[in-house]
Amino acid sequence: MGFIKYFLYTFFFVFTCFSQAQVFSPIQIFTTKDYQAEDQNWSISQSDNNFIYVANNKGLLEYNGASWSVYNSANRGILRSVKVYDNHIYTGGYMDFGFWKRGSKGLLIYLSLVEKFNLDIKEDEEFWQITKVGDFVLFQSLERIYVFNTNKNNFSIIDEGKRVNKIFNVNGTIYYQIIEDGVYEIVNGNPILKFSSDDIANNKLINIFETKSGLLLQTEESGFYSFNNNKVGKWKITSDKLLSTLSVYSSIKLKNGDFILGTISNGLIHLDKDGNYLMKINRNNGLSNNTVLSILEDNFGNIWLGLDNGINVVNINSPFKVYKDKLGSLGTVYASAKFNGFLYLGTNHGLFYKPIDSNEKFRFIPGTKGQVWDLSVLYGDLFCGHDKGTFVVKGEDVEVVSAELGTWSVKKISGFPNLLIQGNYRGLNILEKRSGKWHFRNKIEGFNISSRYFEFVNSQELLVSHEYKGVYNIRLDKDFNAVKDYEKTQINSGIKSGIFKYNNEVLYSVSEGVFVYSQPKKKFVRDSLLSATFSGENYVSGKLITEKNSNRLWGFSKNDIIYVEPGKLDNVPKINRIAISSEIRKTKSSFENILELDTNQYLIGTTEGYLIVNVNMIAQKPLNIYLNEVSNGSQPNDLSPLNLDSIHTFKNKINNFKFKYSVTNYNAFSSSKFQYKLTGIYDNWSPWSRTSEVIFKNLPHGDYIFEARAITDGLVSNNVITYQFTIERPWYLKTLAIIVYVLLAILIIYILYYFNKRHYKKIQDKLIEKKQRQLELEQLENQRQLIQFKNKNLQLDIENKNRELGMATMNLVKRNELLSNIKSELSKSKSLAEVNKVIKTINSSINDNSDWDLFEKAFNNVDKDFMQRIKSLHPTITPNDLRLCAYLRLNLSSKEIAPLLNISHKSVEVKRYRLRKKLGLDHKESLSNYIIEL
Repeated sequence: MGFIKYFLYTFFFVFTCFSQAQVFSPIQIFTTKDYQAEDQNWSISQSDNNFIYVANNKGLLEYNGASWSVYNSANRGILRSVKVYDNHIYTGGYMDFGFWKRGSKGLLIYLSLVEKFNLDIKEDEEFWQITKVGDFVLFQSLERIYVFNTNKNNFSIIDEGKRVNKIFNVNGTIYYQIIEDGVYEIVNGNPILKFSSDDIANNKLINIFETKSGLLLQTEESGFYSFNNNKVGKWKITSDKLLSTLSVYSSIKLKNGDFILGTISNGLIHLDKDGNYLMKINRNNGLSNNTVLSILEDNFGNIWLGLDNGINVVNINSPFKVYKDKLGSLGTVYASAKFNGFLYLGTNHGLFYKPIDSNEKFRFIPGTKGQVWDLSVLYGDLFCGHDKGTFVVKGEDVEVVSAELGTWSVKKISGFPNLLIQGNYRGLNILEKRSGKWHFRNKIEGFNISSRYFEFVNSQELLVSHEYKGVYNIRLDKDFNAVKDYEKTQINSGIKSGIFKYNNEVLYSVSEGVFVYSQPKKKFVRDSLLSATFSGENYVSGKLITEKNSNRLWGFSKNDIIYVEPGKLDNVPKINRIAISSEIRKTKSSFENILELDTNQYLIGTTEGYLIVNVNMIAQKPLNIYLNEVSNGSQPNDLSPLNLDSIHTFKNKINNFKFKYSVTNYNAFSSSKFQYKLTGIYDNWSPWSRTSEVIFKNLPHGDYIFEARAITDGLVSNNVITYQFTIERPWYLKTLAIIVYVLLAILIIYILYYFNKRHYKKIQDKLIEKKQRQLELEQLENQRQLIQFKNKNLQLDIENKNRELGMATMNLVKRNELLSNIKSELSKSKSLAEVNKVIKTINSSINDNSDWDLFEKAFNNVDKDFMQRIKSLHPTITPNDLRLCAYLRLNLSSKEIAPLLNISHKSVEVKRYRLRKKLGLDHKESLSNYIIEL
């Protein structure tokens, strides 16, 4: 079933060879499938941390309470012996012995003392016993005894040349037996014969025990001998006859002085300290094999048995005892009662009984075949509520009281000692006692609902619970003949609910809580304490049972049996929990039943028989949790173990971790659960789980602290295991890489900033350029418009000046023409003196330079550079030439020029000719064009 504690529990128990109905202690059975090794288990030992070690045919087995580990022997041979001393696990086997120590990784490491000291081992020599006295560890084979001085680190060998049967460590004194001679005691390293084999009838000794007066010698086939005052004699005990029929292979003396004998073919025999027979365990009543090769009483008082096929653990000190109906003849126990010296069991097969303190088998009471729902002792009679009616039990027989089918229960009616009320499949009935016998009196009319659970509020009013329909308040008439009226209460119905009376209060229990009926309010009110105790996620049944002698209220949850009892020093009820889960106790849900057999001893009916629990023996102690192994790797399915005693740092790829832990809880009826957290990623505790290992896959880098704790029987472990480790950052997240990333980021940011800046600068420059261009264009346009405006104004001015110049020229021309005409006309006048005077005046007017100066000024305003330009080009020209040029510049004809110069047309042509020559013009060139284009 794997390596978890919750392997297949087979609840077999011990009882005497003569008994048929004896209760027995739990046994855990480990098969080869559980511990993954071979059949035979030759020796068992236990370490200080309560781990179990077994010498197996395959090697050394280690059990930590949660899982088994197998360590092959160095030479792959069979291991015959194992003993744990001072954290050294000494083992002996085929031609080798040595010790194992736990390494830093939590695994065992073997050192062969044979190889280390180069010991000369005999051919095929095997080592069957190991013991320690002081600084000496002794390894016994069938030929020799090797003594290892752990202080001086050397060996000595005891070799008698004869077969050594066994060595015995009796309170620090070493004995060994040589069959042919007898029993020797080692004194100062030397063997001294203690007594001969004849004294014990040449029997092979299995063990030697110390007594107050001497030694007790336990033989293979002849029982016990005593050695007192240097004399050997038979220890006469009541079990001698039994022991003479057995072949004993192993034995131990318990801490309480009892003896456990392991036989070759009859299982285990338990004797008390006086040698009286107590019980036997064999395959018929619990063991997985009848050959007991080795025995160990562990630190908790459990008995470990190394068998010829498997390993068994007997919880001999368990507060639980069990009767298991192996043949299935009893069936599921629904009710139980202790009456007149008999124990009665009501089951789905009928009613059974046996004397209460005997080991006799249960006997069936005729006429009771079928379901027995209730057994109640009322007014000195035992009533049986049966599917077929109601019976009164008379020893080994029953009397029919009522044949009304389906009696759930029978109860008293307060104030009416001759009446009983009966709840059945179809309502309520009244039983009456007449002439010393109980009889059916009447059915209570007016209420026909199944009445499995009912309780009186007062003598005429009761509450009836139906798990599907709810709770009814019923008021009866004074004669209990009929229901006066009834009504359904406000409380909701619930599957597996029930109604009960405790401390004179009616309680209704359902998965949502426990409610107390308030008579003044005529309603149910939630009881917070009982609700927290009996309801919630662990709820399995609302059936609560009142135990009157100790005033306890019992209930059943998924993980516990719970009982509430009055506080001893105050009125606060005390809550007690018996840690046994529903899957282990195997009680029938909503049909749980409990019976007080004796003070603090109770019988609990199950589907396979019954349990007996002794409350006084329940002594819960918190256990320690152990970190057994931590492993990790880059792949979840390929992990390697790690050191447990240091803080580790791992590369980033090594990020899968597995943790194994355990609690050394070896009780069959007890369960341990675990929870963990991994600070750094899972900071909260996980839910409780039975799984004793956890794996974390692909953890991110960071610092982690793993913690785990356990809970056993409701008690949290004394300690919390921790393991601290660190997963490095990946190379691309290390400090140097981060610095590089930061620098790269800065560089990239700078580059981005630079290029962005450059990009935006280009955009900005383009925008500026565009804007400037636009402004320039606008400016140019403005300038153009201004120039155009100026040109327009200039053009207007020029046009005005040209107009003025033209008008002045025309005026001048007209004036001169006029004057010339006048002169011409005057020339024709007869008065010559007056004419000459006028003519002189006209000539003076015509030749007046003031007109020319006015013309020149007007001309220069129109074409101010012309005069300078032509002078610079042709410095030889005269002022008259300049006047002619000005007139030619205005594109005047010779005819128009003549009056201006006051000369004839021809004279103008002569002047033009002369001017051409001064200007150096070719005869083909036009003088006017040259002047105009200049």
